[in-house]
Amino acid sequence: MTHLETDGYLLTTHDVYAQAASDPDASLCCTTSPVWALPGLVVPQQMLEMNYGCGTTVHLGDLRDDQTILYVGVGGGLEALQFAWFARRPGGVIAVDPVAQMREKAAENFAIAAQANPWFDPSFVSIIDGSALALPIDDQSVDIAAQNCLFNIFTGDHRRLALREISRVLRPHGRLILSDPISPIPMPEHLAQDQVLRARCLSGAPTYDQYMADLVAAGFGTIEVRRRMPYRLLDARRYELDANLMLESVEVVAIKDPVPADGACIFTGRTAFYIGDDEFFDDGKGHHMLKDLPLAICDKTAAALSALGRSDIVVTDSTWHYAGGGCC
Repeated sequence: MTHLETDGYLLTTHDVYAQAASDPDASLCCTTSPVWALPGLVVPQQMLEMNYGCGTTVHLGDLRDDQTILYVGVGGGLEALQFAWFARRPGGVIAVDPVAQMREKAAENFAIAAQANPWFDPSFVSIIDGSALALPIDDQSVDIAAQNCLFNIFTGDHRRLALREISRVLRPHGRLILSDPISPIPMPEHLAQDQVLRARCLSGAPTYDQYMADLVAAGFGTIEVRRRMPYRLLDARRYELDANLMLESVEVVAIKDPVPADGACIFTGRTAFYIGDDEFFDDGKGHHMLKDLPLAICDKTAAALSALGRSDIVVTDSTWHYAGGGCC
């Protein structure tokens, strides 16, 4: 462990996940996340039982066979195995984890996976001892980075440090794929300070706005929200709250593009339509809208088009499902 991991909440997290490596815990995060059924991929039961995530970071449209992929927090190895399905070469996937028991269990699971998958060799995944707060990875050396339900265990300062570390190791235009819980309100202090609840991915959730702001501050100029859905309900009685608190999980792809002078391009599934008399509308800022056809736009562009006050331009609300192909 690095000196940054001597803080109490990280030691608690270490203990929780060291125990979960040997005794799978179905209540830790959300082990019901869907697993991609990729051709020829057999996922060992041991990995399914250790699917400690709140969503998925495996998005097929982002992946090719020539990429180097960094996975932070290897867990049982499920998503690293899915990434290896694309990479299929020694060291194509680098898995970093500070918990020795988790690294050992993942190595065991990869050996089992090799027996069930003729295409897979455990050398495809390099398992490295290291912290998200001080990645043992060279600058600008990976194309894809991913983490699933890990950064929410950090305090705000450490989350921002972890994001800067990811940005450091990503190549220009590289992609960070994340899945984390978010909260509709700042987490009440008595929950935020509970180290066990934080380690169990319940009380470290930032708000959506804070989450986006941290990504932008780390140097991610394009952000795509792929999915947003209910995660856990903290009931008022058990958690000493004034009202029930619904946490959501959000799946995001943050691209290491320069941040534009007028702010990052954040896509949340918004669409614009032009329904006027002409065949198209051009706002002079790169948005060419063909009559009656949808144009996927970022939130910044949605606000600008709405501000025009034109009855022949219709802008939809966020769907929180964005598949790419938009205009900013």
